[in-house]
Amino acid sequence: MTESSPSQDRAKPGRAEEEVVELCRDLIRIDTSNYGDHSGPGERAAAEYVAEQLAEVGLEPRIFESHPGRASTVARIAGEDPSRPALLIHGHTDVVPANADDWTHHPFSGEIADGCVWGRGAVDMKDMDAMTLAVVRERMRTGRKPPRDIVLAFLADEEAGGVYGARHLVDHHPDLFEGVTEAIGEVGGFSFTVNEKLRLYLVETAQKGMHWMRLTVDGTAGHGSMTNDDNAITELCEAVARLGRHTFPVRVTKTVRSFLDELSDALGTPLDPENMEETLAKLGGIAKLIGATLQNTAAPTQLDAGYKVNVIPGQATAAVDGRFLPGFEEEFLADLDRVLGPRVRREDIHSDKALETSFDGALVDAMQTALVAEDPIARAVPYMLSGGTDAKSFDDLGIRAFGFAPLKLPPELDFAGMFHGVDERVPVDGLQFGVRVLDRFLDQC
Repeated sequence: MTESSPSQDRAKPGRAEEEVVELCRDLIRIDTSNYGDHSGPGERAAAEYVAEQLAEVGLEPRIFESHPGRASTVARIAGEDPSRPALLIHGHTDVVPANADDWTHHPFSGEIADGCVWGRGAVDMKDMDAMTLAVVRERMRTGRKPPRDIVLAFLADEEAGGVYGARHLVDHHPDLFEGVTEAIGEVGGFSFTVNEKLRLYLVETAQKGMHWMRLTVDGTAGHGSMTNDDNAITELCEAVARLGRHTFPVRVTKTVRSFLDELSDALGTPLDPENMEETLAKLGGIAKLIGATLQNTAAPTQLDAGYKVNVIPGQATAAVDGRFLPGFEEEFLADLDRVLGPRVRREDIHSDKALETSFDGALVDAMQTALVAEDPIARAVPYMLSGGTDAKSFDDLGIRAFGFAPLKLPPELDFAGMFHGVDERVPVDGLQFGVRVLDRFLDQC
């Protein structure tokens, strides 16, 4: 890692801080809603937009379409030392759907209001896409090479498990990531203000695994007017209710323990993971993100049965979003079967591994250095993401991944609540802060 101080070799993003806002707005205006099938508009338009922005500054981006409309863009930047392992910066361009009637500002307008850029994807994760584009474009214009090769990947389908995005590229085009050993991506690097002397920046070093599953109960079909002791709907609903109310045991992984220790030190008060209510009360706005990392979870999300009011169906199904902690997959599945009971048949809709890496090394040092240079009261700390990202696919190539999409946020902003929520927005000055941090980080990486 190259040594520098905030006053020495200061990163100069120049036009990037202005450009990032328009790039973010442009990306939000491209509707890339992912419904979990191929019924949405797809990511092709966003992939072409990204490719145009990269080609304009001299890069040679390539678009890979795994299914009509489901497209990703990849480019490589030559570094000063090609013998060094390369770094991957990845982001996804798809977003979850949004109902415009629920929003203060239209979710695909990219409107600027109250100092923020509003719209679906503003925090998940077209903000990071825009910051990456802005930094790369400025560095290419000014001829500032990074210390090592950088691979850029703007990916389709992350919101449905990455099958048509990261997973497709890893399985069919692994050569794109030749020499890559480390990566940065979404849901990390955002701030949590402790007090006027300390701001924590949460870097994702672990994420839960997933079992998206379908539950099925078979029963006896019949007329709705008759008594039926083998009603599939009744049996399924009772099982789903048991699961929805079930509390899985607290399991403290090394990442969560490290985070709680860091936060306990910062707050000057002990945090007991066995007392979840009291602990989460001390976490403020990040409680939503952290709470689910203390245990496995299984959230019922869909129910489906029947076709007519006077017909008892022979089958009922439900969908469940299951997430397990690193090292606790077998325990999770055993708990599921015990709670659901023998009548319920479960099958995976999509499953993927949990990830966990240590919070150390030159890349982590580069994150801390870049953050402190722009925010003197910054301290980077590790945390676990309760969801999952495309890092799961890249792990199959031996790529060590971190969540680092730096944002300095106002303490009152419910950042965690905006993921897949309404009125998603990102502060303009947060985007510009992220540009400056990323630019410094690339000098150090």
